[in-house]
Amino acid sequence: MGNRAGAAAVATVGLLAAVLGGCSDDGGDSGAASPTPSATGTRAAGTVAAASGPLGTILVDGQGRTLYLWEADTGSRSTCDGDCATAWPPVTVTGKPVAGKGVQASLLGTTKRADGRTEITYNGHPLYRYAGDTRAGDTNGQGSNGFGAAWYVLDTAGNKVTKSPPPPSPTSSSPGDGGY
Repeated sequence: MGNRAGAAAVATVGLLAAVLGGCSDDGGDSGAASPTPSATGTRAAGTVAAASGPLGTILVDGQGRTLYLWEADTGSRSTCDGDCATAWPPVTVTGKPVAGKGVQASLLGTTKRADGRTEITYNGHPLYRYAGDTRAGDTNGQGSNGFGAAWYVLDTAGNKVTKSPPPPSPTSSSPGDGGY
C-alpha cells in the first residue's frame, strides 16, 4: 500500500510540473530569436484576430487566447499595473499590431503604458488577457469584477460583450480516475 501512495505522489508531482510548465508556454515558435515568455505577452508583432464561440465573435490574440477590456481604463490610457497586470497581463507589442482574420485594421492602435511598454488597443480600449484563461477559447474572466471595475471580452466592432459565459463543462478525467 505504501508503494501505491509513493507512486501516486510521484505521478501527482509529475502532472503538476507538466501543467505548470504548460502555463508558461506562450504558444509561439521556439526560434532562436523568440522572446522569453513573460506575464505581459510581449511579441515582436502582436496579432489581434476574431474567433467565434459561446459569447459570439470576439477578439483573440494570435494564439486564440481571449482578449478583454477593463472598464476602469479611461480612453486609451491603461491604468492596470502591479498586481492587476499580473492577473490581467496587458497585450504589449514592439512595432505595430497586426490585424488578423475578422478584425478591422482601422480600429487597432497602441498606447504607451506607465512602464514605457506599448500596449495594443482596439477601438481605443487597451487589451488584456486573463491569467485564469488556461487555453485558447477560455472566457473565464468575462464579467468578473477585479481591481475595482469589470472586465469584458470585445466584439469585432470593439464594443464590450455583456453576455455571460456558459457554465464550465466537467472534465473528462480527474486525478481520481484510473483506480489507483
